[in-house]
Amino acid sequence: MDLWFYEHRAARSGRRRIAGVDEAGRGPLAGPVVAAAVVLPPAFHDPRITDSKKLSPAQRERLYGVIYQGALSVGIGIVDSGEIDRINILQASLQAMTMAVQNLAPRPDHLLIDGTFPTCLELPQEPIPKGDALSISIAAASIIAKVSRDRLMDIYHDYYPCFGFIRHKGYPTREHKDAIRTFGCSPIHRKTFRGVREHLPAPGEGDTC
Repeated sequence: MDLWFYEHRAARSGRRRIAGVDEAGRGPLAGPVVAAAVVLPPAFHDPRITDSKKLSPAQRERLYGVIYQGALSVGIGIVDSGEIDRINILQASLQAMTMAVQNLAPRPDHLLIDGTFPTCLELPQEPIPKGDALSISIAAASIIAKVSRDRLMDIYHDYYPCFGFIRHKGYPTREHKDAIRTFGCSPIHRKTFRGVREHLPAPGEGDTC
């Protein structure tokens, strides 16, 4: 499999700054959705880079530094749980991706986006289903997004230790669901998500932990 296929095809069309874009955190019950956009130089090569879900946390941490060191540009976008509840997780993910691209300098001239939906940006862009396993730039973005989000959830663990965020990063594990049933909801829980909304405090009770 040639992970440079989409980048090379865009380059043959005259594109010079091709950004891979991906997000992490659509499925959790708590915390933000985080997107990353990465522009790699044509000479970049590291056979270890692949879809972040196929890597261990230690491997992702190592590659995070490799990507930042070798990339031409990296941008991050973060949308918090309150905004996710307000506009829904799909729109929040696209908003985070848009922010990540806008934080690139210089501006890219082509986007390769993981998934089936484009952003609202007026740039040539190509959504690629399962793109994190097909494009080197999207794979790199998936690693940056995942590590960035995991680090945020580790910080949130210090504020709300009873939920165990440092272990499950907000995903709906048995431990996490048991903690919600026991302690209720924290300020970073996604209150429109099933598994959370059933346990919202009654008016006047406030959040817990």
